[in-house]
Amino acid sequence: QVQLVESGGTSVQAGGSLRLSCVASGFPYSRYSMGWFRQAPGKEREGVAAVHVSGITSYADSVKGRFTISRDNNKNTLSLQMNSLKPEDTAMYYCAASTSPLAMLRRPSEYNYWGQGTQVTVSS
Repeated sequence: QVQLVESGGTSVQAGGSLRLSCVASGFPYSRYSMGWFRQAPGKEREGVAAVHVSGITSYADSVKGRFTISRDNNKNTLSLQMNSLKPEDTAMYYCAASTSPLAMLRRPSEYNYWGQGTQVTVSS
């Protein structure tokens, strides 16, 4: 049974930091590219960051220089370090797994498996 379980979301003040984690099971983790997405109320789900199976990372322009994605293939975990948080970062954050090429990894439709999400709220 495939599972992706996110944790680490909470409320934080603007300028603060959070680290989100995702634990994967039930599929060959090291063979999948992984991504973090977020969705705010009334908005579409958007790609935040992705790490290809090769280790190459990509980021949305809105988070470049503030967020860092990383993966540990020995522990089947995915992390998102978020610094200098802004109120506009407030959203439900999801981790997801994909077998698609790097160029496709910003598209939610390219992902095979999804977690249930963890809420991040940034107050001004």
